[in-house]
Amino acid sequence: MAVPKKKVSPSRRGMRRSHEALSRENHAECPNCGELKRPHHVCSSCGYYDGREVVPAESVKGVVRS
Repeated sequence: MAVPKKKVSPSRRGMRRSHEALSRENHAECPNCGELKRPHHVCSSCGYYDGREVVPAESVKGVVRS
């Protein structure tokens, strides 16, 4: 059975895990209302997507985000 000969230092362990960091979410400005929204998602403030209203604005305003 393979067993390591030496202890892996925290620096070397960190370098090995360097690519595992989470990246920040991208946000784009909504062309309709100017609020920040996730790309390729319906705007949570006005309900528009791709230049047209997909979700009525009344139902979007009452949504509670956690």
